[in-house]
Amino acid sequence: MTIATPLRLCLALALGLPTAGCAIFPAAGPSGKDIVEDVRPSLTGGEPSYALVEIDQNSLASLARRAPPTLRGFFGDYRPAGGQTIGVGDSIQITVWEAASGGLFSASGDRMSPGSRSAAIPDQVVGRDGSVTVPYAGRIQVAGRTQQEVENAIVERLRGKAIEPQAVVNITRNITNTVTVTGEVANGARVPLSLHGDRVMDVIASAGGYRSPVHETFVTLTRGDRTARAPIQALLANPREDIYLRAGDILTIERTPPTFTVMGATGANAVLPFDARGLTLEEAIGRAGGLTDSQADPDGVFVLRYEPASLVREFPNVAPSLLERGPVPVAYHLNLREPAALFAARRFSIRDKDILYVSNAPLVDITRVVQLFQTVSQPAVQGALVSRYLK
Repeated sequence: MTIATPLRLCLALALGLPTAGCAIFPAAGPSGKDIVEDVRPSLTGGEPSYALVEIDQNSLASLARRAPPTLRGFFGDYRPAGGQTIGVGDSIQITVWEAASGGLFSASGDRMSPGSRSAAIPDQVVGRDGSVTVPYAGRIQVAGRTQQEVENAIVERLRGKAIEPQAVVNITRNITNTVTVTGEVANGARVPLSLHGDRVMDVIASAGGYRSPVHETFVTLTRGDRTARAPIQALLANPREDIYLRAGDILTIERTPPTFTVMGATGANAVLPFDARGLTLEEAIGRAGGLTDSQADPDGVFVLRYEPASLVREFPNVAPSLLERGPVPVAYHLNLREPAALFAARRFSIRDKDILYVSNAPLVDITRVVQLFQTVSQPAVQGALVSRYLK
């Protein structure tokens, strides 16, 4: 066996390795070139499975116009509710006065006492028929009426029977005009609404306040068959988002720590939490340990997430078929070789469940090919030299 034979084998192996490098060598994910080229129209007419958007002034402006999820934006009307009405299940107390003693409601045995001209009727629960009983007035419909309307109805029923009657109605147990508060609050309960009107934060405070950190707390409002969810921070940052509640609303306070996933050529591949102020792309890269000098491609920084089709329509070069599938998968691309990209990274906000991916530099695969060639060829060359020496 001559030295030329093993060298020919090594050369053939070296020539074949670069073409198969992507399939042979381990990697954390696709290369930046693969991600960019995958959205281009293919010769077979296949449609891309995601949209590629450059992080630049135009995309940042579109993202800034996208309003965060808010309760006011979903429910619209943020004015306080109108007057409260009595409902089935409420408990009310009725007090009747007469202008002079000796009438229907005067105390027996002391009919001439000036303090005997009123009578308090014990608490009554409004029945399923929406009525309560008033002595000498019979069953009176109260459900769907305000306190003043019920007072007037009682006076009309007693007119001609009592001496210039007057009535006062108090709701002692309010079931109808309440909001149910559950979840991460100190005391989940039915919270009665005041006549003045109560906002979301008022009701949460009445339930003892939320127990989780502000940046991890979300509130879900269910009204009828509609439900909306928003971070507590949105309500605290803008008082207009702290909307008035309606009778029958359900508030659910949830602790949902926001996280993002880091993959690829960074200092740490992990699921990382946000801080209390939110997180920008610049901070996310720093929290991940930065880009790995010997491995990362500065032109291969991507943020992957789903976006609503209404937003993606504002971006150029998006396949129309993607806009028909509901939430659109989007790969935001940042080229950190450009100095302006550092400022863009500070303006780009990371959202809950985003994926930050940094691809390997193209030279990494070439370096691995060379290293593998040296590893494979070294024994062959050494064997050839030994064989030649022994001849």
